Amino acid sequence: MDIGITVGLGARGEASVEGLIDRAGEVEHRGFRSLWMPTAFGFDALTVLAVVGSRTNRLEVGTAVVPTFPRHPVVMAQQALTTQAVLGGRFTLGIGLSHKVMMEDQLGIPYERPAEHMREYLSVLAPLLRGEAVSFHGSQYRVETTLTIPGSTRVPLLVAALGPAMLGLAGTLADGTITSWVGPRTLERHVVPLIRAAAAEAGRPAPRVAVGLPIVLTADAAEARRQISERAAWYTTLPSYRAMFEREGATQPGEVALVGTEGELDAALDRLREAGATDFLAQIQSTGPGTAAATFEYLASRANRAGA
Repeated sequence: MDIGITVGLGARGEASVEGLIDRAGEVEHRGFRSLWMPTAFGFDALTVLAVVGSRTNRLEVGTAVVPTFPRHPVVMAQQALTTQAVLGGRFTLGIGLSHKVMMEDQLGIPYERPAEHMREYLSVLAPLLRGEAVSFHGSQYRVETTLTIPGSTRVPLLVAALGPAMLGLAGTLADGTITSWVGPRTLERHVVPLIRAAAAEAGRPAPRVAVGLPIVLTADAAEARRQISERAAWYTTLPSYRAMFEREGATQPGEVALVGTEGELDAALDRLREAGATDFLAQIQSTGPGTAAATFEYLASRANRAGA
């Protein structure tokens, strides 16, 4: 299981593009395989990653994730292929539906028929990312086009998926999924079996399963979980995440975070790998003086071990 670092979550030193460039250089230097960034109501991840990734040499950079509703799939493909041209093949595009409260309530974009939206979106986006022409006529998108982005190569595509319909689409039309707030029991019994079955039925390779979770190295696990639950309480109001907490048997977000000593974190990461995770996208937390730096050092050591 590969270990990557998630940036753009409000950590000190990541509040500027120059700070993110420095962080990416540190992540690459310490032996991590990848760097990931979300798009919410701050920096545009595609733009920033094109800049940040160009200052590194081997690091995979990816979005985790970019909402689909605000961007036409052709526009998304143009941005992704352009970023890929800049980075020489090291970019991975992660996309997701986001949530009704963000799309409809905050942006005024109707959050209607999300599964149909994603199926049609992928029907346009995925071929363009492979360098193919698109001829698609659906109820939401009608597209006849091709893109020419000199220097670009195929862009790997991951879809944030939690429910059966979305996992089926991710396995059938994309290269895998990115999850958030999903624990090992839910991965093993729900996410991984469904996406693998969909990929197999479509004749596609085994899907990538990138798992994003908070992590902190600490001797006070109870306090760390309390702080994480307090910061992330909003997620319990979102139906899709609430369903994942219930599947895991958790009542608070902190219960699915990776928290504890080195031995406890080793066991938690091993459990994710055994559950089918191919990548761990670390969301490093600060729950006390020095905890974020210590967690980064621990993950760097772990990332450089065989079979991390």
